[in-house]
Amino acid sequence: MKIILITLVKFYRKCISPLKPPTCRFYPTCSQYALEALEKYGAFKGSILAIKRILKCHPFHEGGYDPLK
Repeated sequence: MKIILITLVKFYRKCISPLKPPTCRFYPTCSQYALEALEKYGAFKGSILAIKRILKCHPFHEGGYDPLK
């Protein structure tokens, strides 16, 4: 399952992300954060961390440096 999720994130980064303007408010980007979370914590916890991060990515959040803990 972990490999499938990582493949989906990499597909997004390679095929979908270039079609959109760069708007991520965080460093590292949300997709990089998701990859790191999936690799470090596995499919379940990594997905939860990635979803929480994506939900914070909106214009009303200040963004900034938010590394994987």
